[in-house]
Formats: sequence, structure tokens, C-alpha cells
Amino acid sequence: MNVENTIKRCDIAIVGGGMVGLSLAAALRELPLDVVVIEPVPADSDSQPSFDERTTALSNGSRRILEGIGVWRHVAAEATPIKRIHVSDRGRFAMARLSAEEQGVAALGHTLSNRSLGTALAGACRGAERTEVLCPTRVTGAEPGAQRASLSVEGAWRGTVEARLVVAADGARSSIRAAFGIDASVWDYDQHAIIANVVPEKFHDFVAYERFTEDGPMAVLPLTDGRCTIVWTMAPEAARSTLALDEHAFLAALQQQFGYRLGRFIRIGRRSAYPLSLTRSNRQVAERAVVIGNAAQGLHPIAGQGFNLGLRDVATLAEVIADEWIARGEDVDPGGAAVLERYAEWRRADRQTVIAFTDGLVRLFGNPLGPVRAARGASLLLFDLASPAKHAFARVTMGLAGKLPRLARGVPLA
Repeated sequence: MNVENTIKRCDIAIVGGGMVGLSLAAALRELPLDVVVIEPVPADSDSQPSFDERTTALSNGSRRILEGIGVWRHVAAEATPIKRIHVSDRGRFAMARLSAEEQGVAALGHTLSNRSLGTALAGACRGAERTEVLCPTRVTGAEPGAQRASLSVEGAWRGTVEARLVVAADGARSSIRAAFGIDASVWDYDQHAIIANVVPEKFHDFVAYERFTEDGPMAVLPLTDGRCTIVWTMAPEAARSTLALDEHAFLAALQQQFGYRLGRFIRIGRRSAYPLSLTRSNRQVAERAVVIGNAAQGLHPIAGQGFNLGLRDVATLAEVIADEWIARGEDVDPGGAAVLERYAEWRRADRQTVIAFTDGLVRLFGNPLGPVRAARGASLLLFDLASPAKHAFARVTMGLAGKLPRLARGVPLA
């Protein structure tokens, strides 16, 4: 039932109830703060990406964060470990390999369906005493303020939400980011990613493949029951033509690009495609507001770092708020200038490193020039032989590089 002209006051309003927004709400359950999550798209809608059949690659750091917020135990049985990573360049003999064993870990990461993770996160938030999820509800207006920011909302609940901190977790096209005067740059990669689950002839043996082709990078990631998920990037027109192929022709085209390391691809599930770009906010904080996840940085999927970077946003923001609460008790101000400045400073290096790393891979391996392809082939060979370089690369991909928040180190938030 809609309620007119009502004011709801809270400590933190999270705009966006996707996986990043719900992760933050779950992390904040330990603190005596009132949190409101505002999400316009119901969980059972086909347009809700946090509850669809797509797959997310989780780093070890992300697994630790999910353990720390009490979610991993609900999804661990459905997660598939990545024990090895195999990188190759089509048409070249060069390759690079990483293994969990040589890095001294049980797995380099895990794959998990968005539906499983989103459902677990939503369940965690429903069980929180001081967390309220307004869905389907959308923000129709935002007004910054010195002490509190105001959000006009309508939908399942209608009125005004006043919060000491507004968190924009509403995706790369964030309207909240813009409402608080935070600009963002967008670089169109002129590529689309085709997403689908496939059944290969051979068992994947928990290997994640990154294959660079003339058309764009292709990832083949292990799933449960011997299935794999593919992320196949190519030019927009090529993607439209490829999606239009029947199952037999599509699998033949996929086979030609990937090769036969997994034998023949036997079956394929539902196929979908979406455009790829780099979206980057010019800053992460404003008065009484902070942007996280894709609202702060929307990345190419080439290295599978987007959600992992967003989850470190979550863990860091939760920690600086927790530290403020430990220091000030009931006088805590989660949207105070000191809290937001500390958060922005902490996140700067990790954010810049991962954005540059991901964008650099796209540009290097998307360059069709012969000399560039030859150089990157030599680089792959040298990388495969250089243990220090492989270790440094593994630390980045596992989400264990740089200054880590407590949750990413397996330490309780508070």
C-alpha cells in the first residue's frame, strides 16, 4: 500500500539493490545503524541482472568478504573453484598459465551464478533488524544537504527518505551519481559480449580459459556439472549476426575460435549480448554521498574484475564507517566529510590500478596489427616463465594486492 507525503529517516540510504548494494547492506548489519535499500526492479524480473543466470567470477578476496558478511556459507556448495587459468592468443603458440598450487592456495577464485548470490544477499538483508528494502521503488528526485540528503521515492512506498549518507549503487548509468554533481566519462569499446552456458565434451577440470582472437577476447569459465560459461566479445554487427545463428552453426563458430582443448561443444543454453564500455566517475564522493560498484567504475569483463572491485568498495566503505562508530559511538556520522575523505583516499590506488589493468588488456589484445600481436605473444611466453611476474599478476586477479580492508583479509568488520 502506498503512503503519501511520508518522511523516512535513516543513517544510510543505498540506492540500488543489486549485488553490490545488497552486499553493503549485509556488511552493515553488524553496526547499530538504520539502513534503507531502494531498488526499482523486482528480483523475479527478467531485467534484474543480480538474479539472472549469468555467472560472476569471484576472487579469493571476494570470497573472504562474502564469508565475513555471512553469505558465503549459503552459496559455497553452488560455487565452482578455479584451480588453473590458461591464457592464449589464437593463431600463436604463446600461452601463459597460472595454477592455484604454485600460488599456495586451494583455488584462484570461484564462479557462481548471479541468481544464487543475489538470492543469498537478499535473504541476509531480509533478516536484518535495522535494514529495510523498498522494492519495487524508484528515486524520482535527490537533494543534497549539509546534515542530511533527501530522496523523493515512489513505488511500493512513496515519500521522502532522509539519510546522513546516500550510497549510489545503481549501476554504470547511475542517476544518483549525476544528482549529486559527480560527472563520469564513458569510453565505448565498440564491442558486445555474448553470454551463454555450454556443455563441452571433456570435463573442464576447473580450468578458466582466456582466449584472445582477432575479433576480441573470449573467456570460458568452469561451472558445476561440467558445464562452462562463455563470455565472447566481438564487434556489435558480428555479435548480432552470431546470435542469429542456429545452435549448430553457433557452436561451430565458437569451436573455430576456441579450439578443442575441451573437445567439442555439445549443447548451449540461452544466449544474450550486451554492449561493453568503460564508465569511470571523476570522483567517488560528494557532500553526503558516495558512489560504489559500477556507478563508480563499469569495466570490460576481460579480466573478470568488475564485481570484485565493487565488493572491495563495499568492504572499505563498511570499514571506515565501522571505525567511525567505534570511535564515536552514538555520535557516529556515516556521511561526515572525514569518513568520505578517508574512503576516497583508500580506494584511489586499487581503483586506478584495476581500471588501468583491465583497459590495458583490452587495448593490447584488441590490436590487430602484426607487430603488436607478435610482441604480445613474446610477452605471454616471458610471463609464463617468470615466477615473480606471475605471482604479482595472481595477487591482482585474486583481489589480494595493495592495502586490503579487514573483511578481505578474513578479519571481522567490528
